This record gives sequence, C-alpha cells and structure tokens, in this order.
Amino acid sequence: MASGIYTQFKADLMNKVVDLGTGGDTIKIALLNNSHTFTATDTTWADVSANEVSGTGYTANGQTLAGQTVTEGTTTKFDGTNTVWTITDSMSAYHIVIYDETVSDNLIASIDLGGVETATDGTFTIQWNAAGIITLA
Repeated sequence: MASGIYTQFKADLMNKVVDLGTGGDTIKIALLNNSHTFTATDTTWADVSANEVSGTGYTANGQTLAGQTVTEGTTTKFDGTNTVWTITDSMSAYHIVIYDETVSDNLIASIDLGGVETATDGTFTIQWNAAGIITLA
C-alpha cells in the first residue's frame, strides 16, 4: 500500500506550470483497481489509465474536481468538494488518482484506499480530509 505525490507534479509546481486555485486548471479524480501501483516517476494519465475501474454511473477518465481552492496559511492546502458517483450496478476501487487535465494530463497524486471500497446500486463518495487533499507545511 503506497500513496504519494508524483515527481512530475513537483516539477510542475516549481516551474509554475500548474494552477490548483479557484478557476485554475481542470483537475480530474479517477478510481483505479488493485492492479495499480504508485510509481513516483509515472508522468501522465496514460501511464496509469489501464487500471481504471468501470461501472454504470462511473465517469471514464475521472470526474472533474468541483470547488477547488488553495488556502494559504501556516499550512497551505489544496482542497475541493467531495467527489461522488451514482453507481447503478457494482463497482470496486482500491486507489484514487488525481491528475491535471489542463496540463497534458500530468499526474498529481495517488491515494491508496487501504483496501477495497465497493458501491452497489448507490453512491461512491470520496470524502476529502478536512485538512485538504494536499497540504504543505
């Protein structure tokens, strides 16, 4: 089980390529199966998309993150509205991958769910941590 920030995203931040703030880049949230393994040197969605889940109601290539914000403070955080899919059959996911559709589908982060999360004829909700999706201290 591994989560992490992709090396490409770190470079994109340092080079002022990515805009995570309100009205910034289109950030996508995708769900992946148990074949996905976080590899920091993967660079784009194409590197991990073969492991994307499928299900009736799931948005292929991920859903756009709504309400994205960057809040500056002692700890600066990137956050967004909880991400929800309405599933009309059964779907299981093991990982969340976040990527920047605006910037060549560059990968941002991979989050290991710590095991299988399943939705059957209901909602699949990613409830982001109150501290933010990504925090920098």
